[in-house]
This record gives sequence, structure tokens and C-alpha cells, in this order.
Amino acid sequence: MKDHSVTSANVGKFQDPKLTADGQTRATVALTHPRTLWFNTGTLCNITCANCYIDSSPTNDALVYLSAAEVASYLAQTIQRAWPITEIGFTGGEPFMNPEIIEMARLSLEAGHEVLILTNAMLPMMRPNMRDGLTQLNAAFPGKLTLRVSLDHWDETRHDAERGPGSFAKTLQGMDFLRDAGIPMSVAGRALWHESDAAARDGYGRLFAERGYAIDPHNPGQTVLFPEMDLTAEVPEITTACWGILNKSPDDVMCASSRMVVKRKGAEKPTVLACTLLAYDPQFELGETLEQAERPVALNHPHCAKFCVLGGASCSA
Repeated sequence: MKDHSVTSANVGKFQDPKLTADGQTRATVALTHPRTLWFNTGTLCNITCANCYIDSSPTNDALVYLSAAEVASYLAQTIQRAWPITEIGFTGGEPFMNPEIIEMARLSLEAGHEVLILTNAMLPMMRPNMRDGLTQLNAAFPGKLTLRVSLDHWDETRHDAERGPGSFAKTLQGMDFLRDAGIPMSVAGRALWHESDAAARDGYGRLFAERGYAIDPHNPGQTVLFPEMDLTAEVPEITTACWGILNKSPDDVMCASSRMVVKRKGAEKPTVLACTLLAYDPQFELGETLEQAERPVALNHPHCAKFCVLGGASCSA
């Protein structure tokens, strides 16, 4: 895996969970409105991307497969803790590598939640049992299941530069299946190419129109453009004073509304993390139960500043 420690650009920063490098009080975020519970189904993936934030690959099993029984346990905990969850998200790795993904999605839908599955829509999703499972779930729970497809760019060359030759065409085949099956989908792209937001969305719009995809390129919930996550870039630390300076509320930050369940290789039980983006930083590991995970989160990482507070991004729908 890559080194996820703070780099020289931020030397001296992000060291103390209570204080910034210049001695100011570091901002924290309370779990004020738990809306999305994420499950990382495992870090194994069918491809290796150039800039994967979690280093997923065909060999990285640092986070092992979750089971449907483990997902059911956490769904029960949301009821016990009276979390007003509306959405269950599945991410990876590639969720369709996990043989129990259809059952995990079914349990979540039966519990009354909307389900969002992040996928590259390639071969793992296109296996007959996965396609059949998705078709059946969509028929049983119409409008409740959405697949967010990773399409790094609307241009084939740029997408394949991130995900490997031929990956763009294979992803479009998967999206064609979802279109023809009437399964709702959205797209996640990346802001890596220094084009304007408007230009990127126009490019996606042309592609969606050409292929008949019912995705609104100008709706940020349907076409999500994530900012570049560059640990070598210098970013400011977020203090308690920043909320007023930025005219932003801590309630807007992702860790105010979500948590993620993972299972580490060799661990007996899953654990709950503060964030979908920081799977390997132990300071964001909150405990094995949702009750333990209710404590506030110190914004003590460059991603907290650049991605969530300043970038305003969220992994939820």
C-alpha cells in the first residue's frame, strides 16, 4: 500500500488531534444526524487504478470480505441506537467481488433503506448471478437501489489512463446492462484534468445522451465529481474559528452524517471508522460498535481539510 502519512508539504501539521501546528484548537465534528452507514465489502478489486484512494487491487486484501451476517448485525444496531439512517452504502474495492453483496443489499433494502453500491461496472458485476440478483432486487424494491459507476472521465483515453486499457469500453457495457434493465445509476468522476466543472459536466452530458443513460450531468447527486486527493499538496488545518470564517457548519461535513464498517485482515470482528476515505489511519478507528462510533471526530488529516471542508465533497448520494 502507499504511504498515507502526512508528507513534507504539511510537515508539522496534523499531529495533535486537539491542537493545530500553531496552537489553535482543532475543529471536531459530532455525529449529529447519522444518515448513511457505509460498508466496505473488502479492498480486493479486479483492476488497479493509478490514483485509488484506498489502494484497491487484485492483491490488496488489507480489508477482507464482510459477510451478510455482519451487515445484519450493524443494521440491527442502527435500530438499537435509534440512528435515523436512510441510506446504506457499499464500497470497496469492487463490491461485486464479494460473493455476498446481493444478500447484503437485500437485507438493507428489506430494512427499509435506500441502497447505493459503488462499482466499476466491469466483469465482477456482469457475472450472470450478479446481474440476476440486481434485476431481482430492482424489481422487488423499485427506485430504492442505485449503482454509482466509477467513470473517471467522459473521454475514453483519459479514463483508461487511470484504470487501464479497455476499461472504459467494459464499464460502458456494464452501464448498458443497467440501462436496459432499468436499474437506476449515477456516475462518479474525478477532477484530475484541470477542466472546469461546467466543461466536465457538458462532456458527461454528451456521453449520457449518446448512450441513452438517464443520468443528469448537472445534478451533483447524479454526476459526482470528486476533487483530487493529493497528499503532497499543502493544505490548511481546520480550527474551530474556520467555521465562521468559511461560513460553513460542521453539520455539513461527511463525518457528521456517516460512518463506515470495515473488517481488517486477521481481525476477529469488524470495526467502525469515521470516514470512507481514511481506512488505514488508526486515529479514525472508533470501535467495534455503533455506540462506540458516536463520539466526535477530530479533523486531523489533510483529507479532512481539502476534501471535506474546503472541497465540500461527500460520498453519499
